Amino acid sequence: MGKKNKSHRVDRRNLIKVFVFAGATALSGGVFVYGMVQNGNGAVELYNKLIATDKAGGDVTTALNELRSYIYSHMNTEIGGPNGIYPPIQLQGTYDRLVTAEQNRVKEINDNLYSEAQSFCEVNGNQGYSGRNRIDCINEYIDNHGAKEQTIDDSFYKYDFVSPRWSPDLAGYSLIAVIIFSLITLFHLLAYLRTKYFVNF
Repeated sequence: MGKKNKSHRVDRRNLIKVFVFAGATALSGGVFVYGMVQNGNGAVELYNKLIATDKAGGDVTTALNELRSYIYSHMNTEIGGPNGIYPPIQLQGTYDRLVTAEQNRVKEINDNLYSEAQSFCEVNGNQGYSGRNRIDCINEYIDNHGAKEQTIDDSFYKYDFVSPRWSPDLAGYSLIAVIIFSLITLFHLLAYLRTKYFVNF
């Protein structure tokens, strides 16, 4: 009888421990979810800051480095998602400004080229009948001296940063706590079932 009562006390202690560590597991799980949400929100905030900076023509390099560092050091910080654009980070404002600058460069060079070609051909070109050769000379001069727009590779202004599977932050540490408390809960649950089995039989 004494042995049975002792087993019953052990059985009850194990059951209490099951509930205690199950509660700790649930609490850690809640903290983990909160940490994951905070990580995601932090990444979105820095992404929006980057896009706004890019659109305004501000310090894109600093904003991009902040976002990169944050994503690389926090789990659950992917930008875009499976249904979003790829790559998810596109500095459209920077790219458009470079394209516009290149167009302006070419236009500035070519604006005065026709008059230069006329002057050159009047002095150096054979006019021919009705000035036909002069037109050929002007076209040739423009072809040889005119600026041509260079293609700007947009891939240099597109980025995709991948977050780690685990990171040493609130989400990461609470995930470890979930795993540890789950194992402890399982251990005490098995101990409870084993003790209960020996008490009953």
